[in-house]
Amino acid sequence: MPSARRTARQSRRMALGLLTALMTTATVQAAELDVSDARLRLMPGDLPAAGYFRLHNAGDESVTLTGADSDAFERVMLHRTVQEDGMSSMHGVSELEVAPGDTLEFAPKGYHLMLMQRSQPLAVGDALEVTLTFADAPPLPVTFDVVSPAAL
Repeated sequence: MPSARRTARQSRRMALGLLTALMTTATVQAAELDVSDARLRLMPGDLPAAGYFRLHNAGDESVTLTGADSDAFERVMLHRTVQEDGMSSMHGVSELEVAPGDTLEFAPKGYHLMLMQRSQPLAVGDALEVTLTFADAPPLPVTFDVVSPAAL
């Protein structure tokens, strides 16, 4: 019969192995998602900010972007600007699928993050962490450069 000490050691090793496997899987999935050109258009006062970036899926399976979060804002939403009959309007988007090998661009007059109710001071030139959330991949923290509206 194995001793209690040996059994506890084996249990710890198994738990550590499982944890390592889970972390490795999450790292691989996150490594397959590449975010570039992340910038946050900062508006004056309490006006909402807009987040723009490119999300590339280098993996073999589709991923579904479901939202974003930032400690600097009370709410962060996925939005899309749509042109209809010469008028521009914004609509909330619940999720966006990115197929393998595709790049989803968040840009002015298209998809963007709408960041509302600023909860901490920000200035042009700051860096801001925004975490992208997915239905089928681990959260992905991204550093956004804070830029002026004129920079876009």
